[in-house]
Amino acid sequence: MVSISKLSNPCPASSLSSTFNLQSSQQPKLLDRLPHHQQLHLQSFIFQALRTEQALPQSLLDSEMCSRPVTDLLPLIESGLEIFQKAISTSNAYNDQFRGTVQSGKDIESAYWELVVKDIQDACKLFEPIYDQTDAADGYVSVEVSPRLADDTEGTVEAAKWLHKVVSRPNVYIKIPATAPCIPSIKEVIANGISVNVTLIFSLTRYEAVIDAYLDGLEASGLNDLSRVTSVASFFVSRVDTLIDKLLEKIGTPEALDLRGKAAVAQAALAYQLYQKKFSGPRWEALVKKGAKKQRLLWASTSVKNPAYLILYMLLLS
Repeated sequence: MVSISKLSNPCPASSLSSTFNLQSSQQPKLLDRLPHHQQLHLQSFIFQALRTEQALPQSLLDSEMCSRPVTDLLPLIESGLEIFQKAISTSNAYNDQFRGTVQSGKDIESAYWELVVKDIQDACKLFEPIYDQTDAADGYVSVEVSPRLADDTEGTVEAAKWLHKVVSRPNVYIKIPATAPCIPSIKEVIANGISVNVTLIFSLTRYEAVIDAYLDGLEASGLNDLSRVTSVASFFVSRVDTLIDKLLEKIGTPEALDLRGKAAVAQAALAYQLYQKKFSGPRWEALVKKGAKKQRLLWASTSVKNPAYLILYMLLLS
């Protein structure tokens, strides 16, 4: 099972509506009163809320929908351990496959990875037309290395190589967490010509290290054509407010309390400025001449965590 993710560039409103078959009566009346560019941002934000609940089950990947053109969907599908856990434990779609792997003598972890690889391969096939038509810009499917390797630099590199080899699809992203030990892993994996989705980025300092790892990896790859080595940086937004709001409440002054709920969007704005700065200038231009693509910025965790805030709170602040 995989869930669809949204990159930072807005998608056409017509595409979003047709993808989810939303009727006009179901969409907020506020939409009609906004300028067109704000409508796009609003629909993008609504999609982020939907994405936390919506996923592509195995039954969908096996259905007739796979034979339909998938050229107007969003640019990235993500998978995760929690998504797979929920899918396997609450659905009958995996029973036969799981039973077969266990009966063949495989241990639980090996059986799990066999199920995961099959799902990822099916999803990659489904989205490969997007990958081909956009010249490897969109249409990726993301699969993460084991979280047990978050503090293991070399183990993460080997796991990424293994996943890339067994999935064996051009449009697969290997998801690696932005822990300090995994920053060198990101560079090494990119240098091996493997595309990476870097996840769990919470600070500007770590985000800059992630960008540098991508650039260092491209330069170390020795490839003359970098157009097929791409990356996404998943920058987590709302969880920052969860931390900062508590600190502001401890301070307790009116000025401090007035800043609650604003740190996350402020940091995201600074992250975008950093993105613009790092992907410009002589160093970047030298990589562009070899076909390099910018590491795309993905806003993750955009749903508000504080129930006191409106679901569209971040949109209204931005």
